[in-house]
Amino acid sequence: MTEDQAVLESVGPRLHGFRKALGITLADLSDRTGLTPSTISRLERGHIRPTLEQLLPLARAYAVPLDELVAAPTTGDPRVHLRPLRKHGLTFVPLGVKTGGVQAYKVVYPPASQLPPPTFHMHPGREWFYVLHGAVQLVLTGTRTELTAGEAAEFDTTAAHWIGNARDDMPAETIAIYGQQGERVHITDV
Repeated sequence: MTEDQAVLESVGPRLHGFRKALGITLADLSDRTGLTPSTISRLERGHIRPTLEQLLPLARAYAVPLDELVAAPTTGDPRVHLRPLRKHGLTFVPLGVKTGGVQAYKVVYPPASQLPPPTFHMHPGREWFYVLHGAVQLVLTGTRTELTAGEAAEFDTTAAHWIGNARDDMPAETIAIYGQQGERVHITDV
């Protein structure tokens, strides 16, 4: 049996396992997916092979990614190979493939004397960052806070904010997570 055949044969039992784990009946799942109870039963028993049109509503009903629903084998190298971006005097290193929603970056802040003048941002959403190395200062609605390696901050981005290196002798590095609006403001040209 090939790996693909094994994956295909395991889909029915996986579908049955998801339904049983949630404790829902065939009729309940039918109501949630638009598939008939008979079709769901035949899928779970492996009597028919699932189509994409059947798997998508099932994945939504179970709140799992499609590849988890069918136990798809991993494909290729999982490492992220994306190029750093330079914006506003900072270096942003993407830490994942852009999929919408939130995006994580390693942000490198040059020494304070090399930073451009502060530019305050305001936008809908929340922002989170963790200091990996050095120290950064967060100015949030006029209040200045210095964070050092191992500290994190989270704040509402509708408040005027700016983040910069707190020191002049070395770069600082953070991991930052932005929602779509925050990414647009910080990473792309506006």
